[in-house]
Amino acid sequence: MKKNFPLQAEGKHPDRVLEAVKHDIRKYFKRERNRDVPKGVDFWDFDCKVGLTADSAEVVRVGAVIEAVDAAAKAGATSVYVEILSKHGVRVLKAQGQEGEGG
Repeated sequence: MKKNFPLQAEGKHPDRVLEAVKHDIRKYFKRERNRDVPKGVDFWDFDCKVGLTADSAEVVRVGAVIEAVDAAAKAGATSVYVEILSKHGVRVLKAQGQEGEGG
């Protein structure tokens, strides 16, 4: 999904518009995660970018997409660009000897 969401709509409270944007983002994540994964793939992973425009969008973690949209809204932005691209994710298991190490 590559989409520019308006954060202000005439006749609508800005908080309701923001909640609708966050709902659309969560709905997209849920829909993509429910797709069947190909053979040899463990889960769906995502590359995410959020910014005021497509050119100024910064890479963010999946869990930080909603927070980045909130930050843009609090900064007074009129719209926010969200890019979420799904990719194949494969679990990487840690070796048992590395778990206890750390310093």
